[in-house]
Amino acid sequence: MNKSHPQSRLALYLVLCFAAISLGACSKSKDKSEAKPAPEVGVVTVQQQAQPIMVELPGRTSARMIAEIRPQVGGIIQKRAFTEGSHVNAGDLLYQIEPAIYQAAFASADASVQKASASLAAITSRADRYAALVKLNAVSRQDDDDIRAAVKQAEADLALAKAALASARINLDFTRIVAPISGRVDTSSVTAGALVTANQVAALTMVQQLDPIYVDVTQSSSELLRLKRELASGSLKKSGSNETRIKVVLEDGSIYPHPGILKVSGITVNPTSGAVTLRAIVPNKEGLLLPGMYVRAQLQAAVNEHAILVPQQGVSRNARGEPTALLVNAENKVELRVVTADNSIGNQWLVSGGLKTGDQVIVEGLHRIKVGDVVVPVVLQPAADNAGATALTKR
Repeated sequence: MNKSHPQSRLALYLVLCFAAISLGACSKSKDKSEAKPAPEVGVVTVQQQAQPIMVELPGRTSARMIAEIRPQVGGIIQKRAFTEGSHVNAGDLLYQIEPAIYQAAFASADASVQKASASLAAITSRADRYAALVKLNAVSRQDDDDIRAAVKQAEADLALAKAALASARINLDFTRIVAPISGRVDTSSVTAGALVTANQVAALTMVQQLDPIYVDVTQSSSELLRLKRELASGSLKKSGSNETRIKVVLEDGSIYPHPGILKVSGITVNPTSGAVTLRAIVPNKEGLLLPGMYVRAQLQAAVNEHAILVPQQGVSRNARGEPTALLVNAENKVELRVVTADNSIGNQWLVSGGLKTGDQVIVEGLHRIKVGDVVVPVVLQPAADNAGATALTKR
């Protein structure tokens, strides 16, 4: 029994040492945890600035001028003188109607003019002789009156013949169907040999002037009313230029290279859609824009001189769907603030409520903190990179 006591005491001693070492390690770990520094977070300082208010509206393109080509005389199409889809100038020949019948009518009318002119010359000569003889009482006054009346009738016949000649000339000219405007000519609905009639319902083709081209966009009447109220209250100011320039966004999302100018603002609200039509005129030298294309137009509606912009990563939404932001208060503690984010401008939110100048909004390190934590704010400032995007860098 006595020989086993030293081994028992040695085992007890080892257990006590292991426990002491474990307690010491826990104590050191606890001390280290208590000494952990406050986390750093990236913040932006809220500032008011002048910000153009851009509006993006849906719309469609339409030709500036449209001419539907219809014949004004009937006949057989002799030839088509244009290439479908090509550019034509005003006065260029499009179709030729068989002119033979109209040439004959013109020749007949011309002969009638010559006949009436000769008849008038003969009667006028007789009237001149009668005027001399009536003074000598060689002819009666009744004969003189009759010859004068005959002169007036011959003059009227000549005028009537000339009018018929002018009408025949017009009909002959109408056998040449020419472009009334310059522009792109559409496909032809007839070929050579087709019979056409004067002022028929179906158009032979269409000429559209596409440079410049119209872009008709629609804006809801409620949005237009809100904008007018904010301009009237002074919260927004009208743009300095009288002409509002627009950018056209194509269907594939690319920006059309040539800006346009807003020319007409509609004065009637569509009762079906509740929208007002705005019309802009856009250069189209390359012919990239075609009538009927769906586009979106970006235009500057006004200027907000007291705008507050916050990077989008600094705004999230709570369970009720309200936009919220985490701020660093005067005690360097994190607090939650419900804000009003009207719309986005680039990669920032335009905030109209919940923030004031000088507030520090957390935009980086959000995953390491929670409301009430003490943090070390690091002020960031926007900086443009080579691609033109907005980044945040330390001040």
